[in-house]
Amino acid sequence: MKSSKGRTNDPQRTMADIIEVGTREFAEKGLAGARIDVIAQAMQTSKRMIYYYFGSKEGLYIAVLEAAYRRIRSIEADLHLDDLSPEAALRKLVAFTVEYQQSHPDFIRLVASENIQRGQYLAQSKEIQKLNVPAIEGLRRVYERGVAEGVFRPGLDPVDLHMSISALSVFNVANRHSFSLIFKHDFDSPAARRKRRDNIVEMLVRFVLKPPA
Repeated sequence: MKSSKGRTNDPQRTMADIIEVGTREFAEKGLAGARIDVIAQAMQTSKRMIYYYFGSKEGLYIAVLEAAYRRIRSIEADLHLDDLSPEAALRKLVAFTVEYQQSHPDFIRLVASENIQRGQYLAQSKEIQKLNVPAIEGLRRVYERGVAEGVFRPGLDPVDLHMSISALSVFNVANRHSFSLIFKHDFDSPAARRKRRDNIVEMLVRFVLKPPA
C-alpha cells in the first residue's frame, strides 16, 4: 500500500484506500478480531488519521459495509434488465449474482460477520437500506412483466425470490472449502464454477416459469 503522503489534500481518495484495506481486515477477522493498527500499518498512516475520518473502528466497519453493498448494487443497476425479455432478464440477473459472489468472497464474509452481530450495524446505516430498495424493485419489474406476458407463474414474492437467488449464490462460496474437503471435489475450478452458475440459473428460471398448459 502506498504511503499516505501526498494524499492529505484528497480526503475522498484517502478514505477509499482506508476502506479497501479495512475490507480485507474485517472480512478476514470480523469486527471483533480486526485491528485498526493493522489497517494503519498497511496504509502507512496513523490510527489517528483513521479515527479522524471514521470516528471509531465501528464507524469504519459500517463504511466498509456500505461500500460493499454500494458496489454490487451499482453494477446491478447497469444490467439494463428492463431492455430484455422477462426470461432473459431473470437469467442475466441470476448469472450475474452467482458470478459476483464467486468473485467477491470478501463480500460474503462481511455479510456473514454482520449476521453474527445480528445485523446491528446494518441497522445503523440508512444508506444500506436505501441501496437495497432498487434491487428488489428491479426484480419486481422483471417478475411482473413476466406474469403480465404469461411467461412467469403468478403468486411469487420478489423478496422471497431475491432471497432464493442470494441463498444459492452465497452457499457456493461460503461452503466451498468444507464441500471440497468432504466430497473430494474441486468446486473452485473455472469449469466447476461455470457449471454451478448454469445449474443455478436453470433451477431459478424453471421455478419461476409458468408451467405449460
